[in-house]
Amino acid sequence: MNERPQYLSAEERRAATVQAVVDLAAERNPAEITTTAIADRMGLTQGALFRHFPTKDAILEATMTWVGERLLVRVDQAAEGAASPAAALEAMFMAHIDFVARHPGVPRMLFGELQRSGETLAKRMVQTLLRQYGQRLRRLMEAGKAQGELDAELDVDAAAVLFIGTIQGLVMQSLLAGKASRIRRDAPAVFAIYRCGIESNT
Repeated sequence: MNERPQYLSAEERRAATVQAVVDLAAERNPAEITTTAIADRMGLTQGALFRHFPTKDAILEATMTWVGERLLVRVDQAAEGAASPAAALEAMFMAHIDFVARHPGVPRMLFGELQRSGETLAKRMVQTLLRQYGQRLRRLMEAGKAQGELDAELDVDAAAVLFIGTIQGLVMQSLLAGKASRIRRDAPAVFAIYRCGIESNT
């Protein structure tokens, strides 16, 4: 059982709960994370935990909100400082990789939610996150085409799918290797290949 500050505001306690879930997901199958495990990680009883979240699903929903907000802010900030659409895409890619490397439990939770049978709010939140992310990519790609930086015939829908799929592939490789640091090592060369495929040849 980990020791945590005993006197936190409700907002701080909710944030600590989300962080506990993210940390636990880096260590075990997210589907096997119980409210008992979360409470133990925080040094609380389950009763204290449920004073802030009525159900386990509510905890998962708060965690998905945390993931979506922070990931999108991270990639948006990276793109804003870039000199061109292609540079913005690279900055987003590397920012996403850095986010995953810092929070290795996050992709495991996202994959887990998408594999759950039936519709849940948390699953819909992941789907919304992917849709919003894809919209950002397509806007940048259209701008790159308009500026002549990206191939004028580029299928932006397919390119956006491949962008996200490339990150997912790197995540899977790092999980298989059991080394979260591997994703940072491999990402630059992998993106260089992706970029060659979408850039204008003229």
